[in-house]
Amino acid sequence: MASSESMYRAQVLEEVNRIPNEYLAPLLQILRAYRESVTLLPAEESFRQGWREAIEGDIHPIRDLWTGLAND
Repeated sequence: MASSESMYRAQVLEEVNRIPNEYLAPLLQILRAYRESVTLLPAEESFRQGWREAIEGDIHPIRDLWTGLAND
């Protein structure tokens, strides 16, 4: 009996195989963007990225980070 992960993988691959060739490049971009959005960086890399952004001045006041998230 296949695990649920391998069942999902098989279903995803089946759907991908149904996509016409001319749409595979955009689908690949979507899949990569999705994977990157759900995959966490290792703690060390996350810290390095945050430190790099701080050094480069890519910082925002905390009140701006909450804009639109809470009832204003």
